[in-house]
Amino acid sequence: MIKTFRGLIADGGQDTIPLKTNDGSVGYRIKLFQAMAHLPGTQDTEGTLQIWKVKQTTVSTTTATVDFSDQTLLGALYYVEDKSATYNVANPLAVIFDREIFNQDIYITFVETTSTQKMNYYLELEQIKLDLNENTVATLKDIRNITAP
Repeated sequence: MIKTFRGLIADGGQDTIPLKTNDGSVGYRIKLFQAMAHLPGTQDTEGTLQIWKVKQTTVSTTTATVDFSDQTLLGALYYVEDKSATYNVANPLAVIFDREIFNQDIYITFVETTSTQKMNYYLELEQIKLDLNENTVATLKDIRNITAP
């Protein structure tokens, strides 16, 4: 089963995707992550959307840092749009760690580095029924992420 989420996120914003259940027996895996500027073709846009396992304490409005060694990062999308008549092209580049299974809420952040434009996002998650062992592993990973420094 596929669950979809979409939203409009402001520069420096963070959205919560509610997924947790009481028993943790349902897991999710990212299948698709896409973006589109709020006002396409009207201004230059350069922004980074990231999907996290844990809520971020702060989200920059000027500088995006993407660190693939961060175990709490599930995916990143870099979006560039040039509004000039010469180019007028949007180039999204998404990197998703699609083998990662999680069973708790996830968080999407957005940093716009050339303007203050908002960004639309679309997210597809594959819903997976977890057996007791998979449930335990996913839950322990989530607990480790919450308690990590």
